[in-house]
Amino acid sequence: MKKLNLSFQNNEVARKGCLLISDPFLDDHYFARSVILLCEHNEEGSFGFVLNNYIELDLHKLDEKFPDIAARISIGGPMSKENLFFIHRLGKEINGATIIAPGIYYGGDFDELSKKLALQPELRNQVRFFIGYSGWSMGQLNEELKEKSWIPVSNISLEMIFNTENDKLWSNCLELQGDRFRMISKFPVNPMDN
Repeated sequence: MKKLNLSFQNNEVARKGCLLISDPFLDDHYFARSVILLCEHNEEGSFGFVLNNYIELDLHKLDEKFPDIAARISIGGPMSKENLFFIHRLGKEINGATIIAPGIYYGGDFDELSKKLALQPELRNQVRFFIGYSGWSMGQLNEELKEKSWIPVSNISLEMIFNTENDKLWSNCLELQGDRFRMISKFPVNPMDN
């Protein structure tokens, strides 16, 4: 009898700028079926933002000075949920921005970003907003990777990362990893619902 290979791992390693796709069977209230942009990963710890955990909250209503551009906000993680964070593709056009990977930047001068979006609202597709972030202490993410809680990937386009209209990011990212992953990407959260 042949044993089924239910390992949904690949040969990639977690690194700054990659995405972490949660294992299809990760049983975690917060991180099940999530996709995280890993913004830092080193010996001191790691942090990133959940890309696909949206909330129905208008940023303009949180801060009336911010332009009304219908920016969709994600819960970036359980850490520091009283703070707003952002990633963008605007590079050094925003003072204080830190590069994560080619074409992706973290933070910078929020007032400057606000003014730029007021003048050029079409740039809203170049920015993502998050309440809170996901953080791991020293060695914690490496342990979770050993436990196969996450699948690190680097073949996801910037367009997919910055597309806030895609409510199927988790399954789309898995599908891009090949046949084995494509099959499980369609698996229901609760098989009893099938």
